[in-house]
Amino acid sequence: MQRKLIRPDLSEVKEKIAKEAKEKEAAKKKSPPPTDTHAENYYFLKQMNKKTPMAVIMADGERLEGYIEWYDRNCFKLNREGAPNLLIYKRQVKYLFKLEQEVKGQSEEGHHSNKKSK
Repeated sequence: MQRKLIRPDLSEVKEKIAKEAKEKEAAKKKSPPPTDTHAENYYFLKQMNKKTPMAVIMADGERLEGYIEWYDRNCFKLNREGAPNLLIYKRQVKYLFKLEQEVKGQSEEGHHSNKKSK
C-alpha cells in the first residue's frame, strides 16, 4: 500500500500572507489623531509678539492683568505695570482673555446706552 503525502495548497498560504500584510498596512494608515494641536503654543506666541494686554482669571477668582513675556509647558511669566511680575502656573489659571476686547465691548455698550436714553 502506498502512502499519499498531504501537502497544503500554496495558493491558500499565499492568500493568507497577503491578507495579513493588507491588515498591517491598514492598521498603519489609521493612526490616531495627534494629541497636541499646538493651538496653545500659537496663541501664546501671538500674544507675546504683540505684547497684548491680558486678563488672567485664577482658579480662586483673582484677576491679574499684564502681558505675557514668556511661557513653557507648565507656566508663563506675566509682566505687570506698577506691580511685581509674576510666574503663573497654568494649572492655577481658570481662563485668560485679551483686555482690548473687554475695553472695546464696554465702551460700545456705554455709547449705545447713552443714545437710547436720549
